Amino acid sequence: MPSVRSALNLLFALAPAVAVALPTQRIVARQEAPAGGLSDTDILQFALTAEHLESEFYKQGFAKFPASDFQALGLSDDQIKSLMNVGQTEAIHVSTLLSTISATGTKPVEPCQYNFDAAFADAKTMVATARVLEAVGVSAYLGAAPLVNSSDVLSAAASIVTVEARHQAFIRVASGAEPVPAAFDTALGPRAVFTLAAQFINSCPEGSNLNIQPFPAIALQNAAQALPGQTLALADAAQPEGAQFCAFVAPGGNQFAPLTNGNCEVPQGLQGEVYMMLTKSQSIDDAEVLAGPSVIQPS
Repeated sequence: MPSVRSALNLLFALAPAVAVALPTQRIVARQEAPAGGLSDTDILQFALTAEHLESEFYKQGFAKFPASDFQALGLSDDQIKSLMNVGQTEAIHVSTLLSTISATGTKPVEPCQYNFDAAFADAKTMVATARVLEAVGVSAYLGAAPLVNSSDVLSAAASIVTVEARHQAFIRVASGAEPVPAAFDTALGPRAVFTLAAQFINSCPEGSNLNIQPFPAIALQNAAQALPGQTLALADAAQPEGAQFCAFVAPGGNQFAPLTNGNCEVPQGLQGEVYMMLTKSQSIDDAEVLAGPSVIQPS
């Protein structure tokens, strides 16, 4: 799985603790999925899986690192308090999703066993990881939106994604980056999102495993050089077999760079958090993706 240890900047997130009043009555009647698709309840379970992970990430991180570790990074007391509010927000999202899913007559997925060892190498790495997690959270909700049947579920998800976006904007401000790097955010489908989440998951309780298969990871020789104009090199030029393009999923549209002898050039014009995949063609449909995504941060 892609490593968060390559995060480029000191980051932290800020958001108020917000309770989201998810509707329950009309969701029950609209759980059916299109043929071969995910039901609204499936999507709520997917959202809960992500929120469990984020909530536990902040809970464990704040238990591991004292305030003095964050102060040593240059964060003020107010900033540290705001950072802790992010974890409180994620915990509220969890409790509300639990109630909403239970109201449909479905057992909510339970928290998994997580491995945040790499993310908790030190406080600096923890807050850098927060930038990645919040960006992926925004992309996950955007990617799920077109799959939702119920307007109630869609409205509830929208009220969560706006908070996730506030997290991400404050992270970028804190790192000295442009808070609004592009006119659009980037959507990711469930399988791509789960690929990024799975790197932190050791195992899940019986009945709480999502029926989603993660893509293989991308292994790069020089992940820290993932900047426009730089050449990226795969650790093994022959893997994955059949890869023809590096796909860069970014705000404003996807870009594809030919993969030649395990090398591809990062395109110009990429901004914000960008998702890199290896594909068989100039498409990021699940059937065409061979590995990834990996998160790169060109700006």
